[in-house]
Amino acid sequence: MGSKPQTLLDVLRSLSVVDSDTLSDEVPRDLGPFVDCTSNQAIAYHELIRVDGDGNQVHAQLIKEAIDYASSKQASYPGVDVAEVAVECMMVKLALKIVPYLTGYSHIQTNPKYSYDKQKTIENGQRIVAIFKDLDPSYDAKRVCIKIPSTWEGMQACRELENQGIATLATTMFSMEQAALASHVGCTYIAPYINELRVHFDAGYIDENKAFDFCGLAQKYYEKIGSKTQVLPASLTSIQEVMMLAGAHHITVSPHLLKKLAETPANPWEGDTGSVFKGKDDVTFGNFDKILNDESAWRLAFTRSSNGRMEEKIIQAINIFCDKQDGLEQLARK
Repeated sequence: MGSKPQTLLDVLRSLSVVDSDTLSDEVPRDLGPFVDCTSNQAIAYHELIRVDGDGNQVHAQLIKEAIDYASSKQASYPGVDVAEVAVECMMVKLALKIVPYLTGYSHIQTNPKYSYDKQKTIENGQRIVAIFKDLDPSYDAKRVCIKIPSTWEGMQACRELENQGIATLATTMFSMEQAALASHVGCTYIAPYINELRVHFDAGYIDENKAFDFCGLAQKYYEKIGSKTQVLPASLTSIQEVMMLAGAHHITVSPHLLKKLAETPANPWEGDTGSVFKGKDDVTFGNFDKILNDESAWRLAFTRSSNGRMEEKIIQAINIFCDKQDGLEQLARK
């Protein structure tokens, strides 16, 4: 018999696989081991501009090494900007620092500017895996998971990468049309964004249409059809939201929420633990088969989802990530 859970983090770990949503090794070191570690351009940017108590850039040496690496690879990646390769190298270097505190995948997100370009996304994913191999030949490259925005082109790229043995996660996901396609192309994971991305950047903004119901439906759908794809909810703003999702296949949680979970006693917690997955046994699903191999039909169905609200959310997320990509490339050009 295992010991009774002492904290909410213990409770969460008893019900879901818990991942850390960060590129800082502090919380994974203190509260790990975690299974996977997820990240994106926003997480990378804010970690790389971090300064210490004296105002010195914490990762100045890492940034310099990444620029040197990218410069040395110009012949290997013709047509790819040195700053772009440097950004990928920065993210991989940060991810490798966290590997000792993980048992599963390291997730790196592709350049969001390729969200509507299948071929460039495939090449980007391959390049990220190659950089892991270059920087740490001892690291098992099968433990790299490539995060790709859930556009039609992005998910076709996921299919190709999965066929090559590279794990993928379809991210910035908001609708069943996206979830059905992600399973169809063989993604390892999906990341339903419970809150649209802007809640983390626009002070006081609240998402009035949180994706709890969608997350529960997607997991029930995958279990019904016997999909290998796992649900990994993301973009959470409180420990209440996290605990409502207890029971998800995986869940990725940011450092400040992981600390709160670890500080909150399991008893007497009165939150609505696991509520997202309750009462969904009799759900019927639409017939997605007609759209999964028909690009125009799928695009229209996605555009029509919730009267366009879901497409608005992914467009907003891609815009924010593109801005953060620009910020990262500026760091490389300095």
